[in-house]
Amino acid sequence: MPYGFWGRMLTVDLTTGALGELSVREDDARNYFLGSGLAARILSDGLDVARDPLDPASPLLFIRGLMNGITLPGCSKFNVCARSPLTGIWGESAAGGHFHQQFTATGWDGVLFTGASPGPVYLWIDDDTAELRDASRLWGLDTFETEERLKAETGGKAIVACIGPAGERGVKFASIMFDGIVARAAGRCGMGTVMGSKRLKAVVVRGTRKLPLADPEGLKGELKGQIPVMMEATKGLRDFSTAGGIEAVELHGDLPIRNWYLGSWREATRKIAGQAFIPKTLDRHYACYGCPIRCAKIIRVDAGPYAPLHGHAPEYETLAGFGAMCLVDDYEAIMAANERCNRLGMDTISCSAAVAFAIECADRGAVGPAETGGTALSWGNGPAVVELVSRIGARDGEFASLLGEGVRAASERIGKGSAGWAVHTKGLEYAYHDPRAFTSMAANYATANRGACHLEALSYFLGRGIPLADMGYTTPPDPHSNEGKGRICYDTQNYQGLFNPLGLCKFLFLARVGPRWISGWLNRITGWDTTMEEILRTSERLINLKRMYNVRLGVRRKDDILPPRLATHARPDGGAAGVLPDLERMRAELYALRGWDADGVPTPETLARLGLEPLTS
Repeated sequence: MPYGFWGRMLTVDLTTGALGELSVREDDARNYFLGSGLAARILSDGLDVARDPLDPASPLLFIRGLMNGITLPGCSKFNVCARSPLTGIWGESAAGGHFHQQFTATGWDGVLFTGASPGPVYLWIDDDTAELRDASRLWGLDTFETEERLKAETGGKAIVACIGPAGERGVKFASIMFDGIVARAAGRCGMGTVMGSKRLKAVVVRGTRKLPLADPEGLKGELKGQIPVMMEATKGLRDFSTAGGIEAVELHGDLPIRNWYLGSWREATRKIAGQAFIPKTLDRHYACYGCPIRCAKIIRVDAGPYAPLHGHAPEYETLAGFGAMCLVDDYEAIMAANERCNRLGMDTISCSAAVAFAIECADRGAVGPAETGGTALSWGNGPAVVELVSRIGARDGEFASLLGEGVRAASERIGKGSAGWAVHTKGLEYAYHDPRAFTSMAANYATANRGACHLEALSYFLGRGIPLADMGYTTPPDPHSNEGKGRICYDTQNYQGLFNPLGLCKFLFLARVGPRWISGWLNRITGWDTTMEEILRTSERLINLKRMYNVRLGVRRKDDILPPRLATHARPDGGAAGVLPDLERMRAELYALRGWDADGVPTPETLARLGLEPLTS
């Protein structure tokens, strides 16, 4: 048996109920890792461009990262991959928590689902035993209720990944929620929507097996000197989670305000920062398996208009989305919107973007009370935001159902100039870091394989002073300059492209973990002799593999763009006032470094260099 992975994957035909097995070869694990890397290989091989993402034959893949299941800081991200029903192109999402550890301990590397069940089911995996069970009694329950019932039914140590009503009812940005009220989410790209289309309510796992490692003692020795560095660098996350950084983000001009239109919101930001609400509402700290950083916070609110609330505290993206994007400065309203998303099973980024878009439509007269079903949409109206979130998740009314299709689809239907304030690339709503504040992010948002995804580069970390010494970044680049930003995007995408395939948390960037440490960990786990250069080349292979998946679906240079609001409207004040990114310049530089032609297609020479097949369809 190889080290670091099991070499086998479960297959489930939901239409017939048949279970089977696929082998995972060591050369595939080394060439693609696991996680979204091997998923890209498997899903590319089976891609039918004419098939709808929600067609029963469209596959869905649950797959562990190559470093999942190991007591190793920040190695907790379990991957779910499929063609996205929101964007129509490559889709991947990753969730932290404890699911990855229990799944790894079952002795499987992944589960490939095909087909659609005649009725609601869940998959129960208990070590070698796997079976589909009836879930009719669970259909319609929210994710917290579902988790409670399934843990009671399967045993206290089982870990649950499930969908809520949003996934069941086809909201295009439905998420898969893990661990109940802890609410770890595979949030982006609508992976929960794919589960719902397959009538798959949940995947429940319990395992007792210990994954064999090549050199566990050597790994412990390496970590002994590294963990103190990581802990010191992430103290702010331990105290206040990402919610504690929102004031600094606003100071940089990086916080999107009133649907990306305004430039500054300083006083209001203080009201919703983690420093304002965590001391008043903290129930307990939470850590993903094997991670000492302990960045997650569980909160409790027992009084007030939205009480009771008990679950995961809103993180930065949720505060930015339901707060600054909608001009809501009431943290309890934001907490309520966050809990509703978690219970219903929706991505808080896409959902809050849809809500902010809807408010602007109402503000500009593109929609009125007749279209909104009576919800009084206005900037700063916290109760209306919470109400609209609930209606979107339930597909309650025509307008809420339309918003549940995503900002791109809603804008196309509404018209009346709304494309000017529909902020997305390739159909994926933007994460809440502004490419006008850190211009290198413009190149990333335009070219990231799943759409407007900040996590495919996180290059703004460099501008905020986080070093990446392994790749030559020891001093912060000018955040507003357009000089050399294609190169920065190229390097940080190659670095971040390691993370989902290996199952790593993106906060390891903040923890000062570079590719040299990662290659050392990988060697101790697998017994390989990789170098930093080799794993970065593997990452580049995977970026290009996913790009070719998208190319087969029609993606070209015409799609590698910024929306009008970010391309032509400068922030009027604040830390990034007057800045606009020169995407044309950055994109040309990035294409050249990637070895893509003028239309954004990897050249035959590039594919050959990376060991990938040329485009055949």
